[in-house]
Amino acid sequence: QVQLVESGGGLVQAGGSLRLSCTASGRTFSSGYMGWFRQALGKEREFVAAISRSGGNTAYADSVKGRFTVSRDNAKITVYLEMNSLKPEDTAVYYCAADPWLARGKVADKDEYTFWGQGTQVTVSS
Repeated sequence: QVQLVESGGGLVQAGGSLRLSCTASGRTFSSGYMGWFRQALGKEREFVAAISRSGGNTAYADSVKGRFTVSRDNAKITVYLEMNSLKPEDTAVYYCAADPWLARGKVADKDEYTFWGQGTQVTVSS
């Protein structure tokens, strides 16, 4: 079993920045992906970004490309989401997810992830 804990959410003004962290504990794997998803009030959970176990492969939703950066520190078993130039439409609960068997072509599909964190709220004021 894998436990994921997100942190770093909060309230920020439009144009500001936040860095989210997701720390994993429990069983670890040598492959697969970790991803970030978000869910705004009344909307479906949507893909934000993903990163491979090695950190060599990343993927982003079009809506965040050029503004968000996903990275990881395997020594700390932590994945980060650096969010810059935040917009009010980025307001959502952000979730970390992981799956040790996930292939690159499936990283944007929330149904492919086995493990999920509890989420952290990000609110961007205009």
